[in-house]
Amino acid sequence: MDKRVSEAELEIMEALWTASPTAMSAAEVAEAVPQSRGWSLPTVKTMLSRLAQKGAVRHVAEGRRYLYSPAIERDAYVGGESRRLVDRLFGGKLTPMIARLAEEEAIDEDEIAEIEKLLKELRK
Repeated sequence: MDKRVSEAELEIMEALWTASPTAMSAAEVAEAVPQSRGWSLPTVKTMLSRLAQKGAVRHVAEGRRYLYSPAIERDAYVGGESRRLVDRLFGGKLTPMIARLAEEEAIDEDEIAEIEKLLKELRK
């Protein structure tokens, strides 16, 4: 099963991860997604169905409705996507990505200090 999700589907996943371990109805998911998306309930239901087919979401019947919950952990998903990004755009090397972010001034002094601290901890 391909558990990669589109940018739009990620909005649905974020709502489910935030509510987890509580399962949500499609209507509750629709309410939790940012209003700026302007998604109708049928649109949310379609995305939930796609996510269920991908194995990213599980659902259980409760009367006439389904309750949805994430089938994958957020940390696991983010880790996999991060690795794919580095592999795809930077040939599997993290250093060029960090250098690029620094060139674009996307990393501030506080983040540089955090990276240095992390590197020191990793060397121990």
